[in-house]
Amino acid sequence: SVQDTMAPQTTEKKKSAPPRLYSRAVHLGYRRGKHKQRPHTSLVRIEGVNDKGDTSYYMGKRVAYVYRAQNKQKGKIRCIWGKVVASHGNSGVVRAKFRKNLPPQTFGATLRVMMFPSRV
Repeated sequence: SVQDTMAPQTTEKKKSAPPRLYSRAVHLGYRRGKHKQRPHTSLVRIEGVNDKGDTSYYMGKRVAYVYRAQNKQKGKIRCIWGKVVASHGNSGVVRAKFRKNLPPQTFGATLRVMMFPSRV
Protein backbone atom coordinates (compact mmCIF):
# COMPACT_ATOMS: atom_id res chain seq x y z
CA SER A 1 0.00 0.00 0.00
CA VAL A 2 0.96 3.66 -0.28
CA GLN A 3 1.24 4.16 3.47
CA ASP A 4 3.85 1.41 3.80
CA THR A 5 6.13 3.02 1.22
CA MET A 6 5.82 6.43 2.94
CA ALA A 7 6.96 5.08 6.34
CA PRO A 8 10.37 6.43 7.39
CA GLN A 9 13.24 4.00 7.05
CA THR A 10 14.99 3.22 10.33
CA THR A 11 18.65 2.41 10.02
CA GLU A 12 19.38 0.80 13.34
CA LYS A 13 22.81 -0.74 13.59
CA LYS A 14 22.77 -4.15 15.14
CA LYS A 15 25.13 -4.12 18.10
CA SER A 16 27.66 -6.85 17.58
CA ALA A 17 29.77 -8.41 20.28
CA PRO A 18 33.41 -7.34 20.43
CA PRO A 19 35.81 -9.70 18.64
CA ARG A 20 37.06 -12.70 20.59
CA LEU A 21 40.74 -12.39 21.45
CA TYR A 22 41.15 -16.10 22.04
CA SER A 23 40.61 -19.46 20.36
CA ARG A 24 38.41 -22.06 21.96
CA ALA A 25 39.99 -25.33 23.05
CA VAL A 26 39.07 -28.50 24.94
CA HIS A 27 41.00 -30.19 27.75
CA LEU A 28 41.40 -33.81 26.64
CA GLY A 29 43.26 -35.18 29.65
CA TYR A 30 46.78 -35.60 30.96
CA ARG A 31 49.83 -36.73 29.06
CA ARG A 32 50.10 -40.43 29.70
CA GLY A 33 51.72 -43.73 28.88
CA LYS A 34 50.33 -47.21 29.13
CA HIS A 35 50.44 -47.40 32.93
CA LYS A 36 51.11 -43.91 34.19
CA GLN A 37 49.56 -40.48 33.68
CA ARG A 38 51.52 -37.27 34.15
CA PRO A 39 49.21 -34.55 35.50
CA HIS A 40 51.81 -31.78 35.15
CA THR A 41 51.16 -31.75 31.37
CA SER A 42 47.68 -31.44 29.87
CA LEU A 43 46.60 -32.34 26.34
CA VAL A 44 44.57 -29.65 24.60
CA ARG A 45 42.68 -29.73 21.28
CA ILE A 46 42.45 -26.22 19.77
CA GLU A 47 39.47 -25.44 17.54
CA GLY A 48 40.46 -25.34 13.86
CA VAL A 49 43.88 -26.95 14.35
CA ASN A 50 43.98 -30.30 12.55
CA ASP A 51 47.62 -31.12 11.88
CA LYS A 52 51.07 -30.75 13.35
CA GLY A 53 52.01 -27.85 11.04
CA ASP A 54 49.18 -25.68 12.39
CA THR A 55 50.36 -26.07 15.99
CA SER A 56 53.56 -24.05 15.48
CA TYR A 57 51.59 -20.77 15.58
CA TYR A 58 50.31 -21.60 19.08
CA MET A 59 53.67 -22.44 20.69
CA GLY A 60 54.21 -20.19 23.73
CA LYS A 61 50.63 -18.84 23.69
CA ARG A 62 48.84 -18.45 27.03
CA VAL A 63 46.02 -20.83 27.93
CA ALA A 64 43.33 -20.00 30.51
CA TYR A 65 40.84 -22.23 32.29
CA VAL A 66 38.11 -19.88 33.53
CA TYR A 67 35.62 -21.22 36.07
CA ARG A 68 33.07 -20.14 38.66
CA ALA A 69 34.19 -20.68 42.25
CA GLN A 70 32.21 -22.47 44.95
CA ASN A 71 33.58 -20.23 47.72
CA LYS A 72 33.09 -16.59 46.76
CA GLN A 73 35.62 -15.11 49.24
CA LYS A 74 38.40 -14.79 46.67
CA GLY A 75 36.05 -13.77 43.84
CA LYS A 76 33.26 -15.42 41.90
CA ILE A 77 35.25 -16.13 38.72
CA ARG A 78 38.72 -17.62 38.86
CA CYS A 79 41.31 -18.62 36.32
CA ILE A 80 44.20 -21.08 36.08
CA TRP A 81 46.86 -19.91 33.61
CA GLY A 82 49.20 -22.03 31.55
CA LYS A 83 51.03 -22.03 28.26
CA VAL A 84 51.37 -24.21 25.17
CA VAL A 85 54.73 -25.99 25.30
CA ALA A 86 54.73 -28.63 22.53
CA SER A 87 52.71 -30.41 19.89
CA HIS A 88 51.47 -33.93 20.62
CA GLY A 89 51.10 -36.43 17.80
CA ASN A 90 50.15 -35.60 14.22
CA SER A 91 46.50 -34.56 14.61
CA GLY A 92 46.94 -31.02 15.96
CA VAL A 93 46.76 -31.70 19.71
CA VAL A 94 49.14 -29.63 21.86
CA ARG A 95 50.65 -30.04 25.31
CA ALA A 96 50.15 -27.29 27.88
CA LYS A 97 51.62 -26.76 31.33
CA PHE A 98 49.60 -24.88 33.93
CA ARG A 99 50.74 -23.04 37.06
CA LYS A 100 48.62 -25.42 39.10
CA ASN A 101 47.76 -28.74 37.49
CA LEU A 102 44.25 -28.77 36.07
CA PRO A 103 41.94 -31.02 38.12
CA PRO A 104 40.37 -34.11 36.51
CA GLN A 105 36.92 -32.45 36.63
CA THR A 106 38.10 -30.27 33.72
CA PHE A 107 38.38 -33.18 31.25
CA GLY A 108 36.19 -32.10 28.35
CA ALA A 109 35.94 -28.51 29.64
CA THR A 110 36.44 -25.46 27.45
CA LEU A 111 39.73 -23.57 27.65
CA ARG A 112 40.78 -20.28 26.10
CA VAL A 113 44.00 -20.04 24.06
CA MET A 114 44.92 -16.35 24.03
CA MET A 115 46.42 -14.66 20.98
CA PHE A 116 49.39 -13.40 23.02
CA PRO A 117 52.34 -13.32 23.38
CA SER A 118 52.90 -12.67 19.68
CA ARG A 119 56.01 -14.11 18.00
CA VAL A 120 55.61 -12.06 14.81
